[in-house]
Amino acid sequence: MASAVLGRLLQLSAVRNSPLSPLSPSAMPGRTVTPSRTAVCSSSGAILPKPRKTPFGLMRIALVVIPFLYVGTQISKSFAALLEEHDIFVPEDDDDDD
Repeated sequence: MASAVLGRLLQLSAVRNSPLSPLSPSAMPGRTVTPSRTAVCSSSGAILPKPRKTPFGLMRIALVVIPFLYVGTQISKSFAALLEEHDIFVPEDDDDDD
């Protein structure tokens, strides 16, 4: 029983690892596999402590997003005024006579 299960696992492994396998990640278009490794132990084999997490609250997000939104709107307003001043782009006034 154990040898049958081991044989089946080896078969599936061979199918998955073949370059033309439909199960291999490289066979899927637009999908690339990036190897990544995270350090969980030191060179002596000791498990490293969990990294310290910085909580991102709603207040911190608002303090970053709101000023940049404001600066972006001011830049786009001044650029639109510049385009109108030099007659590069002037929006036409539509008459709503319908």
